[in-house]
Amino acid sequence: MTDRAGTPAEASDLIDPEAVSAAYYDLVPDVSNPEQKVVFGTSGHRGSSLDSAFNETHIAAITQAIVEYRAGQGITGPLFIGRDTHTLSGPAERTAVEVLVGNGVHVLADSEGGYVPTPALSHAILVYNADPAHEDKADGIVVTPSHNPPRDGGFKYNPPHGGPADSEATSWIANRANEIIAAGNVDVVRADGSPGRHDFLRGYVGDLINIIDIDAIKKAGVRIGADPLGGASVEYWGAIRDVYGLDLTVTNPGVDPTWRFMTLDWDGKIRMDPSSASAMASVVHRKDEFDVLTGNDADADRHGIVTPDGGLMNPNHYLAVAIDYLYTHRPQWREDAAIGKTLVSSSIIDKVAESHGRRLWEVPVGFKWFVPGLVDGSVAFGGEESAGASFLRKDGTVWTTDKDGILLALLASEIIAVTGKTPSQLYTELVERFGDPVYQRVDAAATKDQKARLGKLSGDDITATELAGDPIIAKLSEAPGNGAAVGGLKVVTEKAWFAARPSGTEDVYKIYAESFEGPEHLTRVQDEAKRIVDAALGA
Repeated sequence: MTDRAGTPAEASDLIDPEAVSAAYYDLVPDVSNPEQKVVFGTSGHRGSSLDSAFNETHIAAITQAIVEYRAGQGITGPLFIGRDTHTLSGPAERTAVEVLVGNGVHVLADSEGGYVPTPALSHAILVYNADPAHEDKADGIVVTPSHNPPRDGGFKYNPPHGGPADSEATSWIANRANEIIAAGNVDVVRADGSPGRHDFLRGYVGDLINIIDIDAIKKAGVRIGADPLGGASVEYWGAIRDVYGLDLTVTNPGVDPTWRFMTLDWDGKIRMDPSSASAMASVVHRKDEFDVLTGNDADADRHGIVTPDGGLMNPNHYLAVAIDYLYTHRPQWREDAAIGKTLVSSSIIDKVAESHGRRLWEVPVGFKWFVPGLVDGSVAFGGEESAGASFLRKDGTVWTTDKDGILLALLASEIIAVTGKTPSQLYTELVERFGDPVYQRVDAAATKDQKARLGKLSGDDITATELAGDPIIAKLSEAPGNGAAVGGLKVVTEKAWFAARPSGTEDVYKIYAESFEGPEHLTRVQDEAKRIVDAALGA
């Protein structure tokens, strides 16, 4: 961690938005270079125009590929499109609209030309497709690199289920886009024209009454501070205040493409990560002014929860509290509705699930895995350790199938209003019942070959029988919830676990680890985890 982490950004840390925009149009990628190809990760294609990794050529080709994909899937309804506040999001949205219009797709953008949070776009798709008057199906595109630094752009596709596209869809789209680029984009059809309009904000904010106990929040007079961190939720929080008459202050209503008002993240970069204590330092500084203070990233699919008594909550801690609260305050949810968590989320969630007699549905990293369960109501809550989650409406029907940082932030106010306790206090009570886990993620060096092998490891490749002095009871290369490959492995004992996954962007692999025996035991788990993984990789 740099010694500048948590300190205000300086002039030398800021991007030149004009240079970033110019590079979007001026630089042409060479897809024979892996660094300049279209690659869809867990949340779409991301990169910077300055690196020839996110340019007009890319976006035109990706959009054309999406047009061809949706035609092949028989998707004939409107395509909702929205963007966040990153510099590259505006140009990319304009390029995409030209291609969509050129191909005769009925594209719907924000009615006010404003920013669209990821959950608002997912919500719009689902509401449209649930209307029996609509015989066709809608899908969407979100132009966002999420919490990435200001120089980056991002582009992701959400099919008719409203959530992130699965690997089969993204692989097809990426491969076809790279083919188009390699051939000089001659297959791209573009035309000038304006999109149709959709009121994302009104539809989303007006529907919140059906998923959050707004009346309880208002009656209790919860003092809410909401910091959009310069992101797409900026107008939404003001609208929530005005529509519902809440005691809510938008603590930072500014939007600046350089994000000069941010404090630096752990590595000295500007990164709008509401789960990072360094990035949220200026927000946490105001914690005593409100009953709860929240943050969102640039597309509002992540949440950060700050309480006067506890400061910024660890994402795993808040997920555990949210689950414990929701499964005792949503009587209309199905009795067999499972609790969804990713493989690298805290095991205290397992204990909460068991205490409620609920099935735990453990899946690989990536919110896309929760989509089917949220759609049919068999999973009432799905959450990731990286501060992303969503859950069902009060009546047990689907709300969003993408992460909803606004929703999870607003839930904290409901929890305070109904229980009279902060989420931090409620987590302390969970610890008293289930133990106090210590959780951390660290990185270990790995070559590209080693990362590739790690992604294909089987539990049988692990020869160790003990971890930090305890017998190993599970060696997982497939998720228990759905049997999907985890792209790495997880090793479990009664007192601890670790998971190892290759990084998609750096020559490292990530070790997630947790211990119920304290920090020293966690360090031992991490050290042995690296030896176990290195041995399996032949390092």
